[in-house]
Amino acid sequence: MLNKQLDKGQQAVVKRVTRRHGEEGHGGSAWKVAFADFCLALLCLFLVMWLMASRQQEHLQDLLKAAGGSLLDEGRGKVSMSMGGPRGSLIAREPLPSNGDTIAKRKAATGDSEPRGPGEGMRLSKAHYESHADMVELSQILAQLGADVGLANNIRTIITPYGLRVLLHDTEKQGMFQRGSSAPNERFRRLLKNLGPLFSQIDNQMLIVGHTDSLQYADQSYSAFSNWTLSSERAMTARSYLLAGGMPSKSVLQVVGQADSAPINPSDTTAHENRRIELLILTRGQAHAIVQMFGAPTDTLPLQDDVSTSLPNSEALEELRGQLHDRDS
Repeated sequence: MLNKQLDKGQQAVVKRVTRRHGEEGHGGSAWKVAFADFCLALLCLFLVMWLMASRQQEHLQDLLKAAGGSLLDEGRGKVSMSMGGPRGSLIAREPLPSNGDTIAKRKAATGDSEPRGPGEGMRLSKAHYESHADMVELSQILAQLGADVGLANNIRTIITPYGLRVLLHDTEKQGMFQRGSSAPNERFRRLLKNLGPLFSQIDNQMLIVGHTDSLQYADQSYSAFSNWTLSSERAMTARSYLLAGGMPSKSVLQVVGQADSAPINPSDTTAHENRRIELLILTRGQAHAIVQMFGAPTDTLPLQDDVSTSLPNSEALEELRGQLHDRDS
């Protein structure tokens, strides 16, 4: 039939069927849905990163308080466990270290001298501890402060001729720091801050010594992060938290790290008790001897005939320089 119509000169009409814009369904706006999903995924990623940065803020503060305040450890390719990225809040949660007696400052500012914390609540019988009986009294107070924060098994005191030796060490169940890091845990931070007001009441100076176990890092090169660096950073971190608790800066005579060179358990140098911070609260005579050891000599002590430990005066040094100059010319 169609062929007959074409033969008579009639043209075939082809009608193209198109859909209106409103009848397209969801196909034309699919890119909008995909873009919205992409924006939502970016928002979720941002929230996750922000939460992670917030959780790491306290660890970052600990790292900055450690020796040197460096964000990267000195080991090759080793990033500190304390580094967690940018700060998650503009307001720091940790107080800044104080260099004075917080009780005296509070009394001057507000007229209130009542104790506010566990360490400030203990009143000592004297300002300087020298005798064996004095050290016994001080060791009992320190043991009580350790028990208050749940670290009674982590504190050991030894009375020596040099003063009171306070060992803040790891146990099998409770450590002081995160493994391989200078970031202390919550209980150890509380203990150090509670010790600050106590040490602000006495005149004794102290040594702060950091120790590690004998486990070594994989990189053994001379510039890699080592137990020497770790022990030094932990000792500096302990000093920072003692200052934050109110201990005067003059109370610390020396801060050193000894790595694993002086284990408290020599039969097992990897034992947990070897990981420790020691506070050696010195007698007056021992503190003076240490100052004289590292300071300028005041007395002439002969080592042997015609050999003295005193330094030459300025005139003798100038004469020696002149002799060396004449010799070279």
